[in-house]
Amino acid sequence: MNDNNKGMVYSFWQLLKQHQIEIPIIQRDYAQGREDKKEIRTEFLMALYNALDNNVSIKLDFIYGSKIHDVFQPLDGQQRLTTLFLLHWYASHISVNIPSEINKVLLRFSYETRSSSREFCHELIKNTIDVLDGTTKISDKIIDSSWFFLSWKKDPTIDAMLRAIDDIHSIFFGINNLWDKLVEDKCLISFYHVELENFGLTDDLYIKMNARGKLLTPFENFKAGFQKHIDENNWGGGKDFVDSFAYKIDTVWTDLFWKHRRGSVIDASFIRFISTIAMIQFVLERADERVEKLANMQRLPESVRAEHFSKNGYQYLCECLDLYCNVYSQELDLEFGFPFWQHKPINNLFTALVYEGNVASYTQKVLFYAQTEFIRNTKGFKKQNFKDWMRVVRNIISRGDAEKTGNRPSIVRSPDTFIGVINLIKELSQGCDNIYLFLSTQQIKSSFAKEQIEEEKLKAKLILKCDRNKEIIFLTEDTNFCQGKIQFALYCIGYQSDQDEFRVESLAKIQKVIHTYLEDEKITNDFRRGLLTTSVDGSYNYYDYWWSWSGAVDANKRCLISRYRELEYFIYGTKNNGLYRNYLKQFFIKLLDKPLVRLIEEFIPPDDMPNWKVRLIKEPDLLDNKCKSKYIAIPKDESCCYLLKGIRPRNMDSCEKIV
Repeated sequence: MNDNNKGMVYSFWQLLKQHQIEIPIIQRDYAQGREDKKEIRTEFLMALYNALDNNVSIKLDFIYGSKIHDVFQPLDGQQRLTTLFLLHWYASHISVNIPSEINKVLLRFSYETRSSSREFCHELIKNTIDVLDGTTKISDKIIDSSWFFLSWKKDPTIDAMLRAIDDIHSIFFGINNLWDKLVEDKCLISFYHVELENFGLTDDLYIKMNARGKLLTPFENFKAGFQKHIDENNWGGGKDFVDSFAYKIDTVWTDLFWKHRRGSVIDASFIRFISTIAMIQFVLERADERVEKLANMQRLPESVRAEHFSKNGYQYLCECLDLYCNVYSQELDLEFGFPFWQHKPINNLFTALVYEGNVASYTQKVLFYAQTEFIRNTKGFKKQNFKDWMRVVRNIISRGDAEKTGNRPSIVRSPDTFIGVINLIKELSQGCDNIYLFLSTQQIKSSFAKEQIEEEKLKAKLILKCDRNKEIIFLTEDTNFCQGKIQFALYCIGYQSDQDEFRVESLAKIQKVIHTYLEDEKITNDFRRGLLTTSVDGSYNYYDYWWSWSGAVDANKRCLISRYRELEYFIYGTKNNGLYRNYLKQFFIKLLDKPLVRLIEEFIPPDDMPNWKVRLIKEPDLLDNKCKSKYIAIPKDESCCYLLKGIRPRNMDSCEKIV
């Protein structure tokens, strides 16, 4: 009936008989049953109990919603409707002589927020639960039932419903004629039903009219839109329900993220995973606007949208989710056994992608893609083949362009480089089950990281020849100095192409020098002094790779290599790196015969070497305590040297002159 034009007054039973009620996918989970809502829930249930027990009418305010295809979808009132549904289910369950047709009406109440919530409501009505007394905990009996999936316990709506059912039982068990009181024509419990014509349930409308509720997470919003996208394109056609996206996203896939969760929320983990798959598919399938889209999803994973997925992308997403469910159920050993340096995950690549710290880097997403492609494309998991594959990928992504300052940004640090490396990995993955055979026999079309690919092809041929080659190449790659790129180490032994003779024991000796003197992330002063004892074409001026002018002392500034990664610039990045890398080569060769300290002690300077340079070599205190900047200034006549306290001295007081 109409009450002052506020809307039609209904009881829950009257509304359910007239309309199918469907909690729409845009709504949040059932919150009134949460553990932290005990006081609110109890207060509401007691208000209902007092109305029924004392025959006093109560109106529950407005229930707003829209009728779509003859189905009523509440916009505001979901919590009250769900509690009333559970109360009616309970009343029908403990009453006697209830017609079977009653269940058909109760089945008209449905949840669309999660497929698991919908299935739970359906099974709850279809099955019988024995209620012995007022102290029985009904939730335990439901959970122990054969029809109840244990994964449903992780559905927040089901968890809340079970808690609400127990409270309903403890409060309403002793009330007489509960069912009759709930369904009589002049029911004591009612509400105003307001139908919003010509309105769809948009996010904006939901937020405006349900401001008291918890806003949907980005994952819940994405899931709602994605399910609609799947249905509209009929991508799930022909599948059994248990194999559908709607079912798996709330069961087996939820289990995957739940088991490896950090805290009690997994929605952010889901969205990180999904956005990464979308980024990969964008690279492989699209050419339009992908740079902007990739940048957005890298910065904000929650910016992923349903329309970012094609049918192939949707299928790949489902395949990847199934894949990692199998990885963990089969307990596949995905440990690498070799360093990843700055790209090393805390646990593994899956957790790095979805849980660890901030959003995973472009590089970690590339590594995850490479790992995934190996598992997808190989029959039977062979650990050594997996490690070989990931090692090659590691070598490619570990490269960077060393700068004069010692900075070396990652090679994969932008949408453009992400596009390049994903396409390269896709091409290489054709041979991921035996990557060294593939590299040694196939032409690589991709131009990304071409220099490193040429090195990988060269190493592949050596590795296939004998295990000793493989062992020493791996040890050299794994040094902190080389980080996958052993071009300079090969240069030191005179091997630059497969036309040269490869002497594996010579490489082993160079590897030992590198490991001994350059494994720590620092350059020692002894190392700098040792370089000063090294000549190329009669010159002892390795520091000439860097220069600038100092007005304070009217002389050219030089650098004695101040930071560890400057060595990469020294051997690869200078315009005349053929000259400067020879300094380091000759230095390494000298270290093959003598330890560093002895080399310095036994060094006999040539007659024309300036005395200040001899002093730098022979007097450790000069570099240890008087030149902590590692920058010096040398006048044109080289009659003296100024030790700089800082890189930009303001005056002579900031320098110390030595002759």
